[in-house]
Amino acid sequence: MTTERDVVVIGAGVTGLVAADRLRDAGLSVAVLEARDRVGGRTWTNDIEGVTLEIGGQWVSPDQTALLGLLDELGLETHDRYREGSSVYIDADGTRTEYTGDIFPLPEATAAEIERLVAVVDEYVAQVDPDRPWATPDAERLDEVSFREWLRRLSDDRVATENVELFIAGAMLTKPAHTFSALQALLMAASAGSFSHLVDADFILDKRVIGGMQQVSERLAARLGDDVHLDTPVRTLRWGDDGVVAIADGGVEVHARQALVAVPPPLYSRISYEPPLPRRQHQLHQHLSMGFVIKVHAVYDRPFWRGAGLSGTAFSPYELVHEAYDNTAFGQEQGTLVGFVSDELADEVLALPAEERRARVLESLAHYYGDEAKRPVVYYESDWGSEEWTRGAYAASFDLGGLVRYGPDQHAAVGPVRFASSDLAGHGYQHVDGAVRIGRRVADEILAAVPQGAPVA
Repeated sequence: MTTERDVVVIGAGVTGLVAADRLRDAGLSVAVLEARDRVGGRTWTNDIEGVTLEIGGQWVSPDQTALLGLLDELGLETHDRYREGSSVYIDADGTRTEYTGDIFPLPEATAAEIERLVAVVDEYVAQVDPDRPWATPDAERLDEVSFREWLRRLSDDRVATENVELFIAGAMLTKPAHTFSALQALLMAASAGSFSHLVDADFILDKRVIGGMQQVSERLAARLGDDVHLDTPVRTLRWGDDGVVAIADGGVEVHARQALVAVPPPLYSRISYEPPLPRRQHQLHQHLSMGFVIKVHAVYDRPFWRGAGLSGTAFSPYELVHEAYDNTAFGQEQGTLVGFVSDELADEVLALPAEERRARVLESLAHYYGDEAKRPVVYYESDWGSEEWTRGAYAASFDLGGLVRYGPDQHAAVGPVRFASSDLAGHGYQHVDGAVRIGRRVADEILAAVPQGAPVA
């Protein structure tokens, strides 16, 4: 199949579909080529053994106004995350404590030090423009020091720094805190408005979409109809001053004036570019890498923790499952816990046989919720690192020094080719909200570059 369009979009995640929808509304013709057999990218709602699970991104916070507006436009409703009752914290000695409020139940001096560190980080975050973090005062120095080392220079209280690390290393970038810079951490916080927002689970994990987040992509794709092509991985992108040719599996060939590559950065190299991309792009793409986290779903015949007065919210930098939440689907009688195993710990358990890994994960959940947590009726692991068309989670981030060195070029067009994803967003970085924002932004750039009515290349 050979076809002509104004714009070819590679990737049917939220970014690509938002951009395609905006372009078509403006009068341009589009073709969306998706490698998977579904739309949604890193959002995926699926039925596992009769239970609806959010395998990918799912939460909505109050500051995510672009996403909230799109949900309204698409007729999708949200519900509050369950949070009634006490949270659970486990300290370095394995002591389990139930608590309420935002502060972990630690010795008074350490709790005060955590509050001080959060305030100090927020002072730095206030100076960061998430769309231009490389312009932050003292950006080069902040990008040369790891987040772990930077925190340890701010405080001698190791328990305090280990707990503050958790909110960005394990919980967000899903990389060890010695592998990314203080500036990358500040960007993560700035993208959510403040570090205080990231440490507040009731804010950052406020609501969920009734029926699942993947519906955003499904409804956008329904608008686009036959212009969305599944099971169509693009293998070659020929580009020049007169336009692009995208060559995909199944004999699909799209000739267009512009191309938008709307996939995670680690997938850019899956496409052969003719001619090759400029050196700067090759180098930039090699310095962006995915983090890694296993999202674990444990479903029970009822949400037993609620009867024990627990909200389901649990944290510990010292547990295999470093955080967990009540993730029961709206209107569902069965109860679901979702927990996360990040970076090096994920590497460790994935080296184990499946049954041994399951036992280790459920043992960790039992430390929070009691032995009943060891007996789910459904158990499922979202292992995005094994997904051919994602290769990690939640998103890509730069290595030490990479944000200042390459960040200003990450939005640069290469002739008629542009790159966009939540990984490259400023506000809403690595969240669905960021995907919406950058999808709209790049669509507007394409509209400004493509004179309407001109012939397709």
